[in-house]
Amino acid sequence: MILLLGATGHIGQAFGRELRRHGRCFVPLSRRTLDYTNFENLFDYVRGMKPELVINAAGYSGRPNIDDCEFNRIETFQANAVLPEVIGRVCQMTRTPWGHVSSGSIYSGARVFENGELSIVRDLNRPGVRQLHSEHPELFVGFSELDEANASFRCPPCSFYVGTKALAEERIGTGGQNYIWRVRMPFNERDEPWNLLTKLQCYPRIRDDLNSISQVDDFALACLQLWDRQAPFGIYNVINPGAVTTREIVEMIQRTLCPERAFDYWLDDEEFYRRAVQAPRTSCILDASKLLRAGVKMRTVREALADSLRNWQPAEELRISRKKSSFGDGRARDR
Repeated sequence: MILLLGATGHIGQAFGRELRRHGRCFVPLSRRTLDYTNFENLFDYVRGMKPELVINAAGYSGRPNIDDCEFNRIETFQANAVLPEVIGRVCQMTRTPWGHVSSGSIYSGARVFENGELSIVRDLNRPGVRQLHSEHPELFVGFSELDEANASFRCPPCSFYVGTKALAEERIGTGGQNYIWRVRMPFNERDEPWNLLTKLQCYPRIRDDLNSISQVDDFALACLQLWDRQAPFGIYNVINPGAVTTREIVEMIQRTLCPERAFDYWLDDEEFYRRAVQAPRTSCILDASKLLRAGVKMRTVREALADSLRNWQPAEELRISRKKSSFGDGRARDR
C-alpha cells in the first residue's frame, strides 16, 4: 500500500493516474479527513497503516502563480518547508521510505562549456547564450544533482516559493530512506490551469526563455519506476531530456492546435519584470543523466511536447469525460 499526500493537486493527480493505470493499491489521504500537517496525527496514521512508501506531492505554489506566495508567506512556508520536514521525521521514526516532490526552479541558468571549460551561466537570456544553444545545444549539460542550488534564500535573488523549495531539500537531506524528485514546469495533454501548455495559450504576452520541462505523467511514472527498481535513494532531476525555448513551444502549439489568436512576446526581461510579475522567475537547464542511468526511460522533451499537443484534450472535453467516469477503480481509497 502506498500513501499519497497532496493527491488533489496537479502533481498528486498525475501520481493517482499512474497508480491506477498500473493497478497499484494506494490511499490518497485528504486533509479534510486527517490534518497530516500535524506531526502526531501523521505519526499515528503511518504507524498504524504501515505503508510501503509515502509520496509527498503536497505543496503551495500560489494562485494563480508564484507571485501569490510573496503575499501568503506563512502558508507557503508551512506547506513547502515545514510539512516536508514533518513527513521526514515521521518516516524516519517509523522506518518508512518516502519520496518528496521538489522543484528544478532552485537553479538559474545552466552549466555550459565555454572556451573549453565548464562554467555556470546564470542568465540564459544573456546576449549570445541563446544563439550558442541554438547552434550547439550539446555544450549545455545542465545542472546535476551534485550542484548546489543557486536560486535560494542562501543564494538570491529568488522568489519566496523557490526559496522554500530549496530550504526543504536542505532540511530533508539525502542520508535516509528518501527520494527527492525534482519537477520542472509540468505539462501534458490535459487542458488544466497548472499545465504549461494551457498557460501559454492564456497569457496575453509571453516571456521567451529557455528551460528543461517535465511531462507530468512521465514524471510520476519515472518516480514510481525509481522505487520499483530499488534505485538508490537520493535526489533525481525528473525532466524530459533536452531543453526548449518558450517560442519553440508556441510554434508547436500554432502548428498543431491552430489557435485563433496571435501570440505576443515581452520585449525583454526588463519589461517583463516591470509590467508583468512581482517575484523573480528562473530559467534553467537540468541534467537527466542520473535518472537515465537508473534505467528509467524518458521521452525527449520535443517528443513529449509533440505527443501532448497531438492528444490535446480541451477543458470542455475533460469535463464531459469526468462526468462519464467514476473516481478510481476500487483500489484507491480517498480518506
